[in-house]
Amino acid sequence: MTVNSDKLKENIIFNGMTPDEIDQALNELCAMEKAYEKNSLILCAGDITDSLGLVLSGSVTIESNDMWGNRTILSNVGEGGFFAETYALLKNEPLLVDVRANENCRILFFKVGSLKKLKSNMNLWSFKLISNLLVISANKNLHLSGRSFHISPKTIRGRVMAYLNSVSLKKGSNEFDIPFDRQQLADYLNLDRSALSKELGKMKKDGLIKVRKNHFELMS
Repeated sequence: MTVNSDKLKENIIFNGMTPDEIDQALNELCAMEKAYEKNSLILCAGDITDSLGLVLSGSVTIESNDMWGNRTILSNVGEGGFFAETYALLKNEPLLVDVRANENCRILFFKVGSLKKLKSNMNLWSFKLISNLLVISANKNLHLSGRSFHISPKTIRGRVMAYLNSVSLKKGSNEFDIPFDRQQLADYLNLDRSALSKELGKMKKDGLIKVRKNHFELMS
């Protein structure tokens, strides 16, 4: 195991756990760290996994890619975030999405599916980890429901404003960076890139926003 428990104790999945308990959890769940280069696939639709992924550095995108080459970005998972936790707990459930490295990144995998095998010999760290997984799952559901609000407006401007407003509320500021480049933002909002860029230009001209690459400022 290459990751020191001291570097993980602040992460939500280890909330309330001592360094010894974190070490026990990582050992029991066969934790393994892997490095990925930008744009490489980490998990593919159709894969079966019993492992949750924790992003130690960099970021990944969760994507839906169909056989005709259409891509929809469902979310961006940054440092400290998780992916595949639901699939890891559901036996033999194939992934319906791809997980791709958005930049060079390091991922810590651990087999949370093994928790189901502990049963009668479950100890304190197991209960803490399961409780923390419930919080993670609730947060993920909240995020996914938020995306439905972002893509529900019928107009391009409506979708852009819905997304930017939610980021502003989350950041507590009207000036912020988003985790997407222009193509990724278009894919996330289910929009054509050229149409999105054109609308951003109009919004900038109308004095609604200031934008430079992935940096936005909302104007009141």
